Amino acid sequence: MRLSFIAAAFATFMASPFIATPVAAQHGCGGSWSSFIDGLRTEAVRNGVPSNTADRFFSRLRQDQGVLRSDRAQGFFQRPFVDFSQRLISQSRLNRARQVMQDRASLFRTVEGSYGVSPGIMLAFLAFETDFGAFQGDVNTANALATLAHDCRRPEIFRPQILAFAELYHRGELDPATTTGAWAGEIGMVQMLPRDIMNLGVDADGDGHVDLRGSMPDAVLSGAALLRHHGWRPNQQWMHEVAIPSNLDYSRTGLRTELSVSEWERMGVRPRHGSLPSGGTSASVILPQGRNGPAFMIFDNFRVLFDWNQSFTYVATAAYFATRIEGAPVYTVGNPDAGLDQNQMRRLQSALQARGFDVGGVDGILGAGTRAAVQDMQQQLGMPADGWPTPALLNRL
Repeated sequence: MRLSFIAAAFATFMASPFIATPVAAQHGCGGSWSSFIDGLRTEAVRNGVPSNTADRFFSRLRQDQGVLRSDRAQGFFQRPFVDFSQRLISQSRLNRARQVMQDRASLFRTVEGSYGVSPGIMLAFLAFETDFGAFQGDVNTANALATLAHDCRRPEIFRPQILAFAELYHRGELDPATTTGAWAGEIGMVQMLPRDIMNLGVDADGDGHVDLRGSMPDAVLSGAALLRHHGWRPNQQWMHEVAIPSNLDYSRTGLRTELSVSEWERMGVRPRHGSLPSGGTSASVILPQGRNGPAFMIFDNFRVLFDWNQSFTYVATAAYFATRIEGAPVYTVGNPDAGLDQNQMRRLQSALQARGFDVGGVDGILGAGTRAAVQDMQQQLGMPADGWPTPALLNRL
């Protein structure tokens, strides 16, 4: 799910593939399928793929309407953090992750030693993405990427991916006839896109190929290389559960505000277990479901995870699960205020938009833009500005 289908879910516009638009003109999407495929083939050859190889690759591509349906229906990832995390993190999944860490101790020592990425992080993604490789997806990857590149919603994401797949086919790494994965084109145990595989894939087992589907060493080290590429800081924390005082200035919580650990401590923020990093470390405090729910202090490495997946709830859950794998206790649920259903969220977004806030689109999804607008609106109304949208806020608008 790197620049994954979650990234796709949070796109802020939709353009019809049947109408000539600036997007279509710039990225070569839409129009007839055959003309679109011819354009891809021409570009691939220009990039260095031999003509006969390009013919074999592009002649077999077909549109997949199921991919488009999946792209437009991603309700599971709209669940609030507590519900989402409790559904994804079971005791059996936690036990399995710890067993894999034990069984593959040498591999995860390499991940930590060579890339500085904690075993818990890679195990969390292995667990969430494919259940440790057991369910890697059954959608034809080449068809999925071509379909999404043709669709004019996000061609800037997917056109480079289908061209990278063509290059990997030329290198003998991937076969368009047999390579399957998630509906948004991710491949392998940690679900990476072809361009990332091409540029950052690691042949960890030394067999001459980067095999993210059949080789856990290749998959795990390639994923770690991707995180380092996006700025992962070796051997540093990413998240720590905290307790917050009732008199905290909630407007300073959220991803937009970074203070030192010492500053947060002076404001009364305390670890619920263990100890926080050194006082000068830059940190934010996030409240996924507002001031009455769980609270976490997050650090620079947490932000890197958004380059893997752009869903706040997914990233927070994966980051938390990584801490659990490495021994952290279950978070304190608290008593979060009731949130909004999708229709209420749309009404809230429309009301905020009418007041001049940029919510990133009226889509019923609590994305970063909506969270920020909610927090600012709460502050204007004299409400606790914790960024959690509630019926009480909606009723004030």
